[in-house]
Amino acid sequence: SMLHGILITRPYGDKVMLSADKKTRIIAVGNQKGGVGKTTNTVHIATALGEFGCQSLIWDLDMNHGATRHFGIAGNAYLGSFEVLIGDEAPENVIMDGSVQAIELPKGVHLLPANRKLEQIDDTLTAKNKFIIKHQVLIEPLKHLKGKYDYIFLDTAPNASTPTIAAYCAAEWFLLTAFPDPFAIEGLNDALQDIASVREHGNQDITVLGVVLTTVNRRTRLGQALAEYVKQTFTLPSGLCLKFETEIGRSTIIPTAQKIGKTVFQTEPTHKVTEQYRELAREFEAQFEKLKPLLDEEYQASTVANT
Repeated sequence: SMLHGILITRPYGDKVMLSADKKTRIIAVGNQKGGVGKTTNTVHIATALGEFGCQSLIWDLDMNHGATRHFGIAGNAYLGSFEVLIGDEAPENVIMDGSVQAIELPKGVHLLPANRKLEQIDDTLTAKNKFIIKHQVLIEPLKHLKGKYDYIFLDTAPNASTPTIAAYCAAEWFLLTAFPDPFAIEGLNDALQDIASVREHGNQDITVLGVVLTTVNRRTRLGQALAEYVKQTFTLPSGLCLKFETEIGRSTIIPTAQKIGKTVFQTEPTHKVTEQYRELAREFEAQFEKLKPLLDEEYQASTVANT
């Protein structure tokens, strides 16, 4: 099926090693619908991974700079994604690692910030070089960062802007977020189609890692329908379901923490939702190992088919 192809195939003859050292995993995070909680998930999964001793970079590629604001940072005060994408700055020079005194980042989390300047990215790139291949602008900068992080999260805008398409073209994995809303389900479908297109045109390596459900109330019809839809759509022929078991409940602690530029790990470290994020991060780490035999199987099957 189309979905099976999107979820786990790898290009022929290209064995992907998931080794135990700092094999940087590059994950695009998205849904083609805004307001589903994907940035909140990115920030909190990375923070939980930091508690477990992992090193993550959150790369904010959204001109609304949600991830940047999440850490209480006024985007316009700093260089960031725009300067890196147009080739004026190396990513290492603009990454925030918490060493600037006014900025407190969670342990193990670095940020490459964004601001409204990203709105001008297309015109600026074209003005610099009319032959530039815009959807490839992340490939070189990410090469600089490989091996330095366990995880790089590319936090994309909920639209097909140049930075979003570039993220799809450069990522190895795709993490989807959904919440109970008919448009969010549509957004999941759109994202799957985008992933299918990207696989056909340039990035055969991208694989869906999983789907996180947020603010799900299973007692409501919509909550049940979403969980059911995701289960059906994201179950592989092998029986492995790519919906993460851990769902993030609805809670006021998230917007309250956001308002003051903190994570719930800083404001409510023992709250149920904070625990859910720890649980989700453990599952997230295990997911790569769960998918590995499937990728290997695909690889072997494709190699046999090619000999």
